[in-house]
Amino acid sequence: MSSRVRLTTAQALIRFLSVQYSERDGRRQRFFAGVFGIFGHGNVAGIGQALDQMSDRIRYYQCRNEQAMVHTAAAFARMSNRTRTLACTTSIGPGATNMVTGAAGATINRLPVLLLPGDIFANRVPAPVLQQLESGYTQDVSVNDCFRPVSRYWDRICRPEQLVTALPEVMRVLTSPAETGAVTLSMPQDTQTEAFEYPVALFDERDWSIQRPRGDAAALARAAEAIRASRIPLIVAGGGVLYSEASAALQKFAEVTGIAVCETQAGKSSLPWNHPLALGPIGATGGQAANQFARDADLVIAIGTRLSDFTTMSKTAFANPDVRFVGINVCEMDAAKHNAIPVVADARVAVQELEARVAGYSTCADYRALVAARVPAWTAEVDRQTAPRKAVPFAQAEVVGAVNNSARPEDVVVCAAGSLPGDLHKLWRSQRPNTYHVEYGYSCMGYEIAGGLGVKMADPSRQVYVMVGDGSYLMMAQEIVTSVQEGFKLIVVLCDSEGYASIGALSRSVGSGGFGTQYRYRDPTTGNLSGKPLPVDLAANAESLGAVVHRVSDRASLDASLAAARSSDRTTVIYVPVDPNLGVPGYDSWWDVAVAEVSEQPAVRKARAEWEAGRKRQRSFL
Repeated sequence: MSSRVRLTTAQALIRFLSVQYSERDGRRQRFFAGVFGIFGHGNVAGIGQALDQMSDRIRYYQCRNEQAMVHTAAAFARMSNRTRTLACTTSIGPGATNMVTGAAGATINRLPVLLLPGDIFANRVPAPVLQQLESGYTQDVSVNDCFRPVSRYWDRICRPEQLVTALPEVMRVLTSPAETGAVTLSMPQDTQTEAFEYPVALFDERDWSIQRPRGDAAALARAAEAIRASRIPLIVAGGGVLYSEASAALQKFAEVTGIAVCETQAGKSSLPWNHPLALGPIGATGGQAANQFARDADLVIAIGTRLSDFTTMSKTAFANPDVRFVGINVCEMDAAKHNAIPVVADARVAVQELEARVAGYSTCADYRALVAARVPAWTAEVDRQTAPRKAVPFAQAEVVGAVNNSARPEDVVVCAAGSLPGDLHKLWRSQRPNTYHVEYGYSCMGYEIAGGLGVKMADPSRQVYVMVGDGSYLMMAQEIVTSVQEGFKLIVVLCDSEGYASIGALSRSVGSGGFGTQYRYRDPTTGNLSGKPLPVDLAANAESLGAVVHRVSDRASLDASLAAARSSDRTTVIYVPVDPNLGVPGYDSWWDVAVAEVSEQPAVRKARAEWEAGRKRQRSFL
C-alpha cells in the first residue's frame, strides 16, 4: 500500500483540517467545525474545488462579508472556550484585506481563527494580475502582508510541499492557550491547484491537547503569602476564567477565603450576579461597588485579565498607595503586568492550588460587613436604572432590563461597540458562565450580528440575544441573511438613537458638543450636518434581509415583541427607538481621552482642565 497520496495543495489542506481534533479534560471534538468562504478567482479553482470535492468531510458555510465571517468564527471559538473554531477563505485583493479587521479582533481577544486568503501567483508569470499590489523594491509582497502584525502565525505557501511543515505549526498556535489568535496562511492561487505526493500520515486523525499548565511553586508560595498578608483583597475575574472553565473553582475559592470578586467585560458571568461575594463590573464601564473596592484594595488578584485601560480606568482605579498585585494568567506578559507576582498558569489549576496554599485564611469581619452592605446597594441601583419608564423614546437602560427579564438563565446576550457594552456591563445580570458575550477587546462596530451567529452555531440549543445600536447595524447587518439561510435563529434588539450615541456622549464630555455624531441632513444655512433626521428605515431594511420584524412603540409592545421573538422559528429583529441623552452614570470611573490643549471653545477648555485633574490620579506600578 502506497504511503503517499497525490492531491492538490488545496485538497491536502482541506483534508488535513477535517481530521484535526482538540482534547481537554477528556473531551474530544473536531477542531474545525466548518469553513466559511466567499469565492473569487483567487480561491474558486483551488480551495473552492477542494471544499466541493470533500463536502462529506467538512461543511462549507456561505457568508455575505469577509470581515463578518471572521467575527463569526471568533465568536464561535469564544463560545467553545477556544476548543473549536472555523476556517475562513477568500479570494485575493479586497476579499482578503476585508478580513484584516476581523483578524485584529481575534488576536487581541486571544481567539483561534484560521484565515486562508487567496494570494498572487507564486510563479509570477502573469504578474501583475488583477488586484495585485505592485512594489518597486520587491516582488515578494502582496496585500496579504497586511495580516502579519495582526496574526499570531503567518505564512505564505508558495510550494505544495510547504504544507507538510506549515500545518503542524498552524495547529500548535491555534491550540495554544497562551499564543492563540488569528493564524494566516496566504495561498497563492496557482499553488492551490498544484499537485504533490503527500505522505498519507499527514491525514491521520490527530488530537491536540489543550494543556492546563501549572504555576511555578515559588510563585504560588509568594502569591499565597501576599494573600495571607492582605487586609482588603479583591479578585478581578477576566476572560481567562471562562476560557479555562474556572468559574466553579473561583466561586469555591471566594467562598472559602471571603474575598470579593469583580468582573471585566470579558470575565462577566464568571460568578452568578446574585452571589453574595459578587461586586459586579469594574472599571470605566464598572459599577459603584466594584470601583469603590478597587480604590481601597491593598491586594488585587488579577485572574485571566490583561488589565486593559478600561479595567484599570487608565491606571486610576487602584488608588491604595500600598496596593500589590498577583497576576494569574496563562500568558507570561499579562501575568507580570503592574509589577505583579506572576503566576503563569491555567486559571482553574492556579486557583485550586492557591486555595490549598491559603487554607485557614479568611477576610476579617469588617471586610465581610462592607461587602454585605455594598452588594445590596449596587443591586438596588441596577433595579433603579432598569425600571420601566412611561416615555418613548426609551432609555437604553430600560431596554437592557426588559431583554434581561425576557432571557432565561442559559440564554446568551451578544454585543460589541457603542454605548450598549457599557450599559450591559453595568446592568446585565448573568446567572451562568458564558451567557454574556461582549466583544470589547477590539470594540469592533459590526461584530454584533456576525458574532451572534457564531454563538448560535456553537450552541444552537440556546436563545441568542444580539443587542446592537443603529450605527453598528448600518456597518454590518447582512449576516442576517446567513442566519436565515442556515436556520440559526437570532433575536436582534436594534436600538435606534439616530446616530453614534456613544461617541456623541464622549464628544460632549470633551467639549465638542457631539460634532459629527448624528444622522442628519446638511443644514443649508450653516453648512453643518445639523438638519432634519435622515429618513432611514432600519426595520424595513431588516425585513428585506429575511428577518421577522417588530416595531416597538411602548413598554407593552416591547415585552410582547420579546415574547413573540422567543417563540419564532426565524431570526427576529425588534426595532426600539432610544434617547441618546438618557445614559447610565459613570460610578466614580475615569477614562483617559486626551483633550485639545489649545482651543477657542470654552467647553473644550473646561474639559481640558478636568482631564488634567484626572491625569494626576494616574500612577505607574513599579
